[in-house]
Amino acid sequence: MEVETMQKIVEVLPDKSALIERSLEVVLTKMQAAIAQRGIATIALAGGGTPKPLYEKLAEQDLPWEKIHVFWGDERYVPADHPDSNEGMARRAWLDKVPLPPANIHPIPTGATDPADAAAQHEAELQAFFKLSAGTFPAFDIILLGIGDDGHTASLFPHTDALQVRDRLITVGNKDGQPRITFTATLINHAYTALFLVAGASKRPALDHIFAPDDDTLYPARLIQPQGELWWLLDQAAGAELDQ
Repeated sequence: MEVETMQKIVEVLPDKSALIERSLEVVLTKMQAAIAQRGIATIALAGGGTPKPLYEKLAEQDLPWEKIHVFWGDERYVPADHPDSNEGMARRAWLDKVPLPPANIHPIPTGATDPADAAAQHEAELQAFFKLSAGTFPAFDIILLGIGDDGHTASLFPHTDALQVRDRLITVGNKDGQPRITFTATLINHAYTALFLVAGASKRPALDHIFAPDDDTLYPARLIQPQGELWWLLDQAAGAELDQ
């Protein structure tokens, strides 16, 4: 796949409510365009508290659900019914409330004894779904992302081996000794749209580094440079210093 010059869009919204409304607009526009162009829309979800209201808004929409396929950009290594599960949160907020065909939901497996086996299994699932040849990467229509106070995104944490994985779709991340399954930066960077949702003043120090002109690789979100569009939607609390 030929990688094109990235288009970067940064918007600072008045508050979190406006952030969610704007993110809903972007997601719906991108999904509708993908369905019009390719017949389906593929979206990879983020965990955490920030995107949950977006999922609740999506549950209220009248969409061609049979044409939408849902994935996750990362997952904690817990069962889906665990309170920390990204899959579980998205199902409760959105997926269980709409007539989305079960076959269109593609959770990250977390049942293997060895997380590396689960990562390999999910990579094989993605290769089969996207009909990939060896060594190629799919282009998701939308990948939703957030950042932590340390600048991590998905489960790509500072100073971890996952940051160095360039030739795989899926790898094992590590958070304080706990395994996670995550998209690699390379996979994220093949997306048509990578969309960061960021809320809260605690994110300002990390954003200062992520948006700095120097090459500070301590902040993994800096690795995200997709082939298509890179969107940063921030509330005023997070993005005040950028909105000057």
